[in-house]
Amino acid sequence: MEDQDALAVIIGKNITRLRRLSNMTQSELAEKINYSDKSVSKWEQGNGIPDVRILLQLSDLFNVSVDDLVREHKETPVMPKKTRLKRRIVVSLLSVGLCWLVAVVVFVFIGIIGPEVPHKWLAFVYAVPASAIVTLVFSCVWHYRWARIVSITVLVWTTLACIYLTAHVLGAEIALIFLIGVPLQVLALIFFAPWRSMHTAVPKE
Repeated sequence: MEDQDALAVIIGKNITRLRRLSNMTQSELAEKINYSDKSVSKWEQGNGIPDVRILLQLSDLFNVSVDDLVREHKETPVMPKKTRLKRRIVVSLLSVGLCWLVAVVVFVFIGIIGPEVPHKWLAFVYAVPASAIVTLVFSCVWHYRWARIVSITVLVWTTLACIYLTAHVLGAEIALIFLIGVPLQVLALIFFAPWRSMHTAVPKE
């Protein structure tokens, strides 16, 4: 019995640690594993042990092994939320800046080897959807749902704008291509909408 209680405490600490490192609240974690936040709170307090199915879900969600969940780890300080947010903003800005640096390099390179080449400015236009892809990746990794919606919105419309402008400089008029963005935008809003979980069934214990 004591061994089981000790295991419950270890699992609870590991769930708490991994949840905080993933920047999730107890409610958000409960939503992702289709369980109640009360159950998550109980596990984290060491008052119960999740069944094997939940442990497998947690291991997949946190990208760790089940052994990592049930094995005791040395306590590592969790970075304060504000500090973590600032660091993530800096990382995102640096990554987006890299996209624009590449665009500048392409623009300059084309200007050097082919100064007569028109429409070199398209390099900067393509930097916009590239930046949106970078922010989309980070927002998915860090679980920022609204950032994902904004990133996908920018990606959809700027990609269509790039295609349209490229076709335009080549002498083709394809303004109707922007109609494709309407269903794509609706699908993105539905897929990432925060209200999707409102009708999710929550098991009772």
